Amino acid sequence: MRLPLRAVAPGGERIAEREIVRPVDLCRPDGALNPDAVGWTRRALHRTGLPGWGRNKRFEYWAITTPASILTFNISHHDYRANVSATFADRERYAEIRQGGNTWLPGPGGMRDEHNTAPMEARRKDVLVRFTPEGTGTRIHAESPRIQADIRVLAAPDHESMGVVVPWSDRAFQYTKKDNSLAAEGVAVVDGVTHRIEPDTATAVHDRGRGRWPYFTFWNWGAGVGRTSDGRALGLQLGGKWTDGTPSSENWVRLDGRLHKIENHLDWRYDPQNWTAPWTITGPDVQVTFRPEHHSRHLFDRWIVMSRADSCFGHYEGRIRLPGEEIAFSGVFGHVEEVERRW
Repeated sequence: MRLPLRAVAPGGERIAEREIVRPVDLCRPDGALNPDAVGWTRRALHRTGLPGWGRNKRFEYWAITTPASILTFNISHHDYRANVSATFADRERYAEIRQGGNTWLPGPGGMRDEHNTAPMEARRKDVLVRFTPEGTGTRIHAESPRIQADIRVLAAPDHESMGVVVPWSDRAFQYTKKDNSLAAEGVAVVDGVTHRIEPDTATAVHDRGRGRWPYFTFWNWGAGVGRTSDGRALGLQLGGKWTDGTPSSENWVRLDGRLHKIENHLDWRYDPQNWTAPWTITGPDVQVTFRPEHHSRHLFDRWIVMSRADSCFGHYEGRIRLPGEEIAFSGVFGHVEEVERRW
């Protein structure tokens, strides 16, 4: 069986997406996608059990941004491969420190709690990363030769985060939970230097994935946190390419804590020969420009398995039309990326 998908041109017609308000299983008992899971949520309502072995993808990614630095932490388990990483970049020079790497044929364990409420931990040699849910927040702990961190991500009980299921077919699908505008506090020690993370200036971005991807995938993702031109708290979550042709998108705006779904696929334009030239992200209700200040490339290529990510940090500006109003913004710090995978 294949799910009925509509081919929708990027930046084209508005798509009607169903908001899910009750807990739902991502999969049927035989491992096929549950059609009732297709839609989006304002909080984590999908039970993400993934039976079987071979094509399952499970990952948790956190990025902590302060006025002086960017820290990222990742745990992923792709059945045949697991990854753990911790990175640090200073925002003045964007000099990056990376710790961690891949483990091949890691065994069946890891990240199988369908409620995602149990601690998640991964180790590779002398690198350890642990994510521990604490109510609506999360504690991030990392140990490595060059980066040690203990950070609490803070979220109010009524904090909204978007979850969405993207169906390519009943056997290939992805649940993603994207979150931003979270406060963070704690400490990171990098090469012996202590970096304080203060909740009034540090923000966290979260990306959770559970699903079964096609062998070849290609996507854009961008997120930003700042203020609108009239001073309201703003969070941006924008994506593209991987959702095109499906009835789902991962696009939304957070305005003063409340999510507003953008029910369109968006058109991403940029120059792969000049990654630091402006990017444009447009749709019927979206006119956004991203101006990069730094570009980095990460490439892992073993022929059969390949991962390439071209990422930029910089600032968003533009206008987005929401029901009943239009918001404008500039100087919103964040990131964009183009990622290509064979996995």
